[in-house]
Amino acid sequence: MIKMEEKTKVVIYARVSTSTQDYTRQITELRNYAWKQNYKIVKEFSEKISGGKKIEERAAIKELLDFVKSNNVEKVLVYECSRLSRRQLDFLYIIEQLTEARVSLYILQNGLETLLPDGRPNPIANLCFGIIAEFNNLEKNLIRARMASGYEHHRALGGRVGRKEGYRKSEDEYRTTYDREIALLSKGNTLADVRAITGTSINTLRKLKEKYCLVC
Repeated sequence: MIKMEEKTKVVIYARVSTSTQDYTRQITELRNYAWKQNYKIVKEFSEKISGGKKIEERAAIKELLDFVKSNNVEKVLVYECSRLSRRQLDFLYIIEQLTEARVSLYILQNGLETLLPDGRPNPIANLCFGIIAEFNNLEKNLIRARMASGYEHHRALGGRVGRKEGYRKSEDEYRTTYDREIALLSKGNTLADVRAITGTSINTLRKLKEKYCLVC
């Protein structure tokens, strides 16, 4: 009896930033690619959330990382790099987690894959991904700058932005929002270094250091 060759098991991940956007095109193109490669799609993950959000705030990406490690998945298919994350550290962290689980990440738009056919890391792809992650992080900061400029223009015209008067984050919300910044400060990183990594303002980082980093 001829034994049928087992298909490569893959999962698809798609993301858009807002609830008014649609990720159908991403999923369709990734499905078409998987079909052409004769891959077996075992699960699809999608979410509508900003790529600047931390991994802890993104349920689908957390579920994906858990799923691939326990279901013998061989590849994760993503349309383009910024869909995975616009945060440089998080983007590289996801790649690291997948590599440790011997799961290859394939970015359709770039035609790049993190693992070679023999399972070893692909040095060229990882070099490219590092550069792309830096550009995505720069783009995220430019978006923030444009938003800040828009807010200033709105204020100049007499408008108001921000939370309703009297609102304050709870202690748990505050720590959860800035957990990455607190962790980096606690490791001895300077305010300037942490700002470069996270995009958080120096004033906010100074307050976090004074409040939470007693041994910084």
